[in-house]
Amino acid sequence: MTETIWLIAAVTAALLSMSWLALAYESHWQQVFPESGTLPNRRRLKLSAWVFLLLSAVFCLNADHPSMAVLVWVMLLAVAAFSVAMMLSHRPALLKIICLPLFAAKA
Repeated sequence: MTETIWLIAAVTAALLSMSWLALAYESHWQQVFPESGTLPNRRRLKLSAWVFLLLSAVFCLNADHPSMAVLVWVMLLAVAAFSVAMMLSHRPALLKIICLPLFAAKA
């Protein structure tokens, strides 16, 4: 049961990190927030994304033994990146849910 909780936390952290890495690009930011005149605070987005990316690796390591955890983590990153790409291409407004106001810089 605890492995499941660790893997759910790893999936959540990986999705957040890939979303924040994508939103660090101005073109993706404008795609998600077309009505606002703000720009992304790239430094905060990237820093948060890298921290959550490392957290997802730690969560995978807590869920399983290291050789399996690395495999699960790499596959998880691929699925998270693909999911974020599909969200950006079909429903970019869904990414507004995970973007905090502190990630917006002044225009």
